[in-house]
Amino acid sequence: MRAIILLLAAAAFAPGADIKTDDGWVRVKELKSGTEIRIYKKGAPQPLLAKAGDATDDKLIVILKNAETAIDKKDIDRVDARPQGAKRPVTKTVTTTEPTTQPVDGVRPENYPRPGGYSSSVSVGSKPDFETIYQRRAGAK
Repeated sequence: MRAIILLLAAAAFAPGADIKTDDGWVRVKELKSGTEIRIYKKGAPQPLLAKAGDATDDKLIVILKNAETAIDKKDIDRVDARPQGAKRPVTKTVTTTEPTTQPVDGVRPENYPRPGGYSSSVSVGSKPDFETIYQRRAGAK
């Protein structure tokens, strides 16, 4: 029994074993190109708003103002991403008024009805909020 446990433990820690990590950088590397992201850099008062380009084990390539820029992973405290594929709610409003034969300015038209009206509007809801996908572990350099 002891040999089986040792064998399983050795297999779990063998090189190349798929060990689940709480690093979160894997999620950054899986971002689709063009995803809206917010990057919090060390010591920066405001986050950078950019679009994801590509990510390696030690760099994040982003698009800022139509130019590609690489940011070292060690300089990033947190990365937030806007969810892909979320539909924005669209509301359409249509208002119509019926023609009438009511007097206009005290004068009643004989055979001419007052024309009706029609108005419409479309409003698009806001984008989904950002979600944190990577955050530097406490004490990490």
